Amino acid sequence: MKRFIYLLVIITFPSFSQKGVDLQKVSEKHAVGSFKELYELLSLSNDAHFPSDIEKNVLWCEQAFTKRGFTTQRLATPAAPLLLAEKKVKNAKKTVLIYLQIDGQPTNPSKWDQENPWKPTLKEKDELGTWNTIAYERLYEDLNRDWRIFARSTSDAKGPAMAFIASVDALKELKAEPNYNIKVIMDFEEELGSPNLPNAVTKYKNELSADMLIIYDGPRHVSNEPTLSFGARGICEITLTTFGPRSPMHSGNYGNYTPNPALRLSKLLAGMKDDEGRVTLPGFYDGVVLTEDEKKILKQVPDDENEIRKFLGIAEPDKVGTSFQESLQYPSLNIRGLDALFVGNESRTLIPATATAEIDIRLVPSSNPDRLIGLVKKYVEEQGYHLVDREPTETERMKYPKLAAFHSTISYGAFQTPFNSETGIWLSKAMVKAFGKEPIKVRTAGGSIPISPFVITLGIPAVAVPTVNADNNQHAENENIRVGNYMDAVKTFLAILLEKL
Repeated sequence: MKRFIYLLVIITFPSFSQKGVDLQKVSEKHAVGSFKELYELLSLSNDAHFPSDIEKNVLWCEQAFTKRGFTTQRLATPAAPLLLAEKKVKNAKKTVLIYLQIDGQPTNPSKWDQENPWKPTLKEKDELGTWNTIAYERLYEDLNRDWRIFARSTSDAKGPAMAFIASVDALKELKAEPNYNIKVIMDFEEELGSPNLPNAVTKYKNELSADMLIIYDGPRHVSNEPTLSFGARGICEITLTTFGPRSPMHSGNYGNYTPNPALRLSKLLAGMKDDEGRVTLPGFYDGVVLTEDEKKILKQVPDDENEIRKFLGIAEPDKVGTSFQESLQYPSLNIRGLDALFVGNESRTLIPATATAEIDIRLVPSSNPDRLIGLVKKYVEEQGYHLVDREPTETERMKYPKLAAFHSTISYGAFQTPFNSETGIWLSKAMVKAFGKEPIKVRTAGGSIPISPFVITLGIPAVAVPTVNADNNQHAENENIRVGNYMDAVKTFLAILLEKL
């Protein structure tokens, strides 16, 4: 996979002139000119668990968009507000709503290979594959497109947000404007599952009204070719906790007598899937039917399955679907976290009091989240567990041999837009003008973004325009964005602003 990526990153796309406009030249100029503002934005910590930090990001975005002639309005929610920026043009035929995510995942600074996750750090890779820090100011000189900027949210998704702002600056230099009104909605709680978004979209339906939605978020196809994504899976979550003794007990004194909640939880989780990775809960995949035409569409994505396995470091994949793209068309059940007691140097000879699993279920358009959560709950009960939604009482401890706490939430559903929709055709034209070729078209992306409330409530189609490098470490330590991808993002967004509806 590394060799494959190295070959791709040296490719430069041809410049395209639209009515004498050199998209490559003007977009590169404004990409370079935006690196200082990108540094400012990335320097703001943006974990949505800390409202005071989020407020700084809201203020920065308000100032950035106001400076560029947008009107801004905070859409109040019970927690962080949404920020709506709007720019109207004369004789506009339509209105396009753009979604930007500004918040980021929590970080563990000690795990990052730099001073601070919120201190943007420019790095280049040496012959041994090690990323070495170089002066950030070198971006203003003769930059290398293969350099990377490391910081939380570089790719997910402050990088794309700043690239869009830079494209607006480029548009101004060209003394051009789109033939549609622009509304930009900024989400500051996406990494929390956007819990307040569905109600906010309903409450502010008039303010958010538009003809279509485009999402500037997500990674390109692993080939790093220009990409459009026409759908994304939704997500719901389950926290499952099994109970053992009232407090951790000595494994020598009480082993063989006290049930171990970690072992019981492990058996529960293991029973949810077979050895080939398929969910065993009856009816979990009901409603997912891929027609032959749909399978042909999936095969058009130029995946190299061997390279994907090398990238992941696995000998063979799970057997949900017959290919990587097919696997994304089904709901998934993932164990995303486990906790009981201690491991490594902190391990102790104890029987844990509790064991907890965090589970996420990725949804597809045919998925009913309540039904899928219900299947998991029914399965746990069928294994003999009495379920509670809190710590069990003393009476419950004495009455039920098997006790578990079950808590679930639904973040948002999936969405899917046809390739031949007006939005899809329009964006494809813009991408061809920017890069001289048709973009890779992905039917459903693997990740989840909170778009279904817009699609359902506003009744508009949605398409994502991913721009960042696939190997960006989003959500993990050492998140980064490739400089060339950032520059291509500015060109992509400028081409879309220039494309007539």
